Amino acid sequence: VQLQASGGGLVQAGGSLRLSCTISGRTFSDYAMGWFRQAPGKEREFVATINWSGDFTDYADSVKGRFTISRDNAKNTVYLQMNSLKLEDTATYYCAAGGSRYTSRKAWHYTSWGQGTLVTVSS
Repeated sequence: VQLQASGGGLVQAGGSLRLSCTISGRTFSDYAMGWFRQAPGKEREFVATINWSGDFTDYADSVKGRFTISRDNAKNTVYLQMNSLKLEDTATYYCAAGGSRYTSRKAWHYTSWGQGTLVTVSS
């Protein structure tokens, strides 16, 4: 199983980025997907999750209303649209594939992880 994340980069505060994560090696539509992030010196934290069909999503309070998670099962890809970015959103973002169809905010629920993509928000 491989997860390939992309789309990170340098953006000014208030700007937008869209992260993508493509999975191979397993049946993408059978599993929930999640995004987590880890800032320097901090623990990895939950950002967003989406269930197998895409009709249920959940977000961390810190990103609710600014970030949108979505998926395209035909393309085996999950997205994270990030708007109104803040300095505190700077982190390495990881996509993860869950162990079931249903969402979770817990990292242990996810069985496969991507390599991470760095998002840097500047003032």
